[in-house]
Amino acid sequence: MKNQWYVLGVVALLAAPIVQAQEQGLDLARKSGCLACHSVENKVVGPAWSDVANRYRNEAGARIQLISKVKSGGKGNWMQVTGGIPMPPYSPRVPDADIEALVDFILALE
Repeated sequence: MKNQWYVLGVVALLAAPIVQAQEQGLDLARKSGCLACHSVENKVVGPAWSDVANRYRNEAGARIQLISKVKSGGKGNWMQVTGGIPMPPYSPRVPDADIEALVDFILALE
């Protein structure tokens, strides 16, 4: 029983940075206005971020491509989801470093 509690404690310590990073990512998304059109698990206007992560998970250059898309906006990659509604550009309203952090958060989703 004692070892079981030890293992649970170690797992909790290892998971804490992941949970904190997820909370920071959601907080940044909230502040940047992203949650008006997106959520982690469900389509809102734009695709669910978990779907974005799955679609680009093994694609070379995905991070750069998504950063560019968030900065400049656009449409066409998710027509079946959005019905053609474009994503507005978020640069310069959202700082480049924040856009990069948001894309990293999205790509890290399972």
